[in-house]
Amino acid sequence: MVLIQFFEAKKDQRELLLDALGSKFPEITSLQYVINSKPNDTIYDQEVICYKGSDHIFEEMEGLKFKINAKSFYQTNSDQAYNLYKIARNYANLKGDELVYDLYTGTGTIAQFVAKKAKKIIGVEAVPEAIKDAKENADRNEIDNVEFYVGDMRKVFTENFINKHGKPDVIITDPPRDGMHKDVVAQIIGILPQRIVYVSCNSATQARDLALLDEHYKVTAVQAVDMFPQTHHVENVVCLEKR
Repeated sequence: MVLIQFFEAKKDQRELLLDALGSKFPEITSLQYVINSKPNDTIYDQEVICYKGSDHIFEEMEGLKFKINAKSFYQTNSDQAYNLYKIARNYANLKGDELVYDLYTGTGTIAQFVAKKAKKIIGVEAVPEAIKDAKENADRNEIDNVEFYVGDMRKVFTENFINKHGKPDVIITDPPRDGMHKDVVAQIIGILPQRIVYVSCNSATQARDLALLDEHYKVTAVQAVDMFPQTHHVENVVCLEKR
């Protein structure tokens, strides 16, 4: 999948570039674009236009098949994503009878990756398109112990939500670069699950959140994963156990 952002809609120039790209790289099965005149590169509020091929691709991992569209969150480095998720699963240390909350679940990849080792998984994500794919992926993979909910994390992950779905034994959280909202951290402290697995693409905001959790949780394991070769960026996985 290739997605290009254009600042303005100059059709002739845009189509010249897209046609040249499609011709040069025939292996592209999904060529899409957005017209984004905002001062940032987020596309969740933009219309994505499929110019050539399908509007989605599929990735596979341990026999699980995941449908991914342009607004779905999925690690771009598929091989290292597998290593990342194995570390997260190992840190979760599930025995089969746990209720797990997967916060910022994206297309539900981590949730489904660990589902066979848990009693039930609850996934929450802000992007409706990603949750739609997560539900379709769960059906496709015949996983029936996962549930997915859409909404702003700090507004969804509330006391009422927890009372309805149950207090989690383990929380897996994989927030965006901004880290977890302080209200989400406060809610985690309010329920104190036995274990937290924190996956982060921004070690600075992860460190900030770990400091907020430090009174109640100790860090028992840390593993960085080089998801972005030849850059200074890494994904970092931290295991926290209740003190």
